[in-house]
Parts: sequence; C-alpha cells; structure tokens
Amino acid sequence: MENILLIVNIILAFLLVIFVLFQKSEGGALGIGVSQDNFMFSRSAGNFFTKATAIIATLFIFCSLALTIVSRGDLTPTTSVLDKIEENSNEAPEIPENSN
Repeated sequence: MENILLIVNIILAFLLVIFVLFQKSEGGALGIGVSQDNFMFSRSAGNFFTKATAIIATLFIFCSLALTIVSRGDLTPTTSVLDKIEENSNEAPEIPENSN
C-alpha cells in the first residue's frame, strides 16, 4: 500500500509541475505576458489549467497525508532526545577539588 501511494504521489508531483509550467502568465512580469490579441482565446485554456492545477494539487496533498499516515504505522516508539540528555547529565563526572 505504501509503495502504491508513493508512486501515485510521484506521478501527481510530476503532473503538478507540468500543469503549473503550462499555465499562461497573467501578471506580465518581465514583459512576457499574454498579448491582447490572444486574450479572448486564451481565457478558456487558462481556466482549464487553473482548475486542473487546483484539483491535482488537492490530490497531491491528500496523497501526501495518506502516505504519512500509512508509513507512520511502521515506526517504533523511541525515547525522546531530551530524555537522553537528562539521563546523561546525571552521570557527568564531578570536578575534583583543588588541594593546594
């Protein structure tokens, strides 16, 4: 189950990157935006990629959470790092007194 979720998560991550890269730029940063000539025709394509990106991102988040929940069952409980530090602080050697 964990391997299947991992493969699905990798595929969704790849699709998410592809869909984000295919989206039209709306800000026009650095002068690379869409021209006014193509404004009417590119709007529907922008809506499709925007909705598809949102859906893929939601699936990616749910898949990541499911992968975390499934893989957490394999973990064994361990002691805290802070508990280990407190245990070691009690065993610290004492400084000998100066007998001069």
